[in-house]
Amino acid sequence: MITTVAELEEVLTCPSDADREAMAALDGDLLILGVGGKMGPTLAIRARRAAPAGKRIIAVARFSEHGLREQLEAAGVECIKADLLDPAQLAALPDVRNVLCMFGRKFGSTGDPTLTWAMNVHLPGLVCERFKHSKIVAFSSGNVYGYSHVARGGSVETDECVPVGEYAWTGLGRERIYDYYSRHNKIPMILLRLNYAIDLRYGVLLDIGTKVAERKPVDLSMGAANVIWQGDANSVALRSFSHCTSPATVLNLTGPETLSVRRIAEYIGSHLGINPEFTGTESTDALLNNAQRCHRIYGYPSVTADQMLEWTAEWIALGGATLNKPTHFEARDGKF
Repeated sequence: MITTVAELEEVLTCPSDADREAMAALDGDLLILGVGGKMGPTLAIRARRAAPAGKRIIAVARFSEHGLREQLEAAGVECIKADLLDPAQLAALPDVRNVLCMFGRKFGSTGDPTLTWAMNVHLPGLVCERFKHSKIVAFSSGNVYGYSHVARGGSVETDECVPVGEYAWTGLGRERIYDYYSRHNKIPMILLRLNYAIDLRYGVLLDIGTKVAERKPVDLSMGAANVIWQGDANSVALRSFSHCTSPATVLNLTGPETLSVRRIAEYIGSHLGINPEFTGTESTDALLNNAQRCHRIYGYPSVTADQMLEWTAEWIALGGATLNKPTHFEARDGKF
């Protein structure tokens, strides 16, 4: 079991042999844009631990979160404070052959849609112009698909994109801009449609489990979800540079299971000795991705759904720390 934040950080940042091989084979240094989110800090440290001595791991963010820069620098990650929407600050970044784009905006999109469009659609174009001679790995979102029938097993990369809500449209716009520059400037690129990463401090499982623990009804409207351990998602990102192509490759990134929201609540409730309360009924469709192609390339995630459920249930029982950043995965109107 993982019982402390220190143990959790160790698990999340410990690189696999495949990570080490990928970082050793990487031609040049690594620049991570937008490191300040939920996934970025552990990805940067994982990359530093996996990379050979002498290979630079450079992380860029506004560093508004207290202590983040110090944490990364203590782990050997070089940090640059910059507002990526400022052309002068973007231009001043070092030339690096490998660029990993983690910037983007989801939560608060409904309240300030202009900033969401600027971050998710405008900024990718600026980055592609600035790093037109680099390889680019960029995180995207499974929200671009719209809903898939639960029995189908999730959307695949060749499915038509039918986004629900303005945030999802900016996700598709982001991909279109990246792909335009990949084609126009011959930039090798891969777009990772993530849906959803978790660690014990945030994510779909924690959202459901917290409702159970607080004896609040669990909404069943979005009756199923996919999740992947954050460490496994970050591992795929670090290993993706050798798979970049022009035009850009699109790849779903999630776990292999379709998880029932009701079953998640019942499992965690059983662990906590609580009978879950529910509201609504399961719809026949949900926001689901089929990541078989990803698993064929990179192998199955190292952390299973059962393990994630067990860890999350115990974390909640122990009163473990959270980031207080709900995913709002249950929103069916696309408003975040």
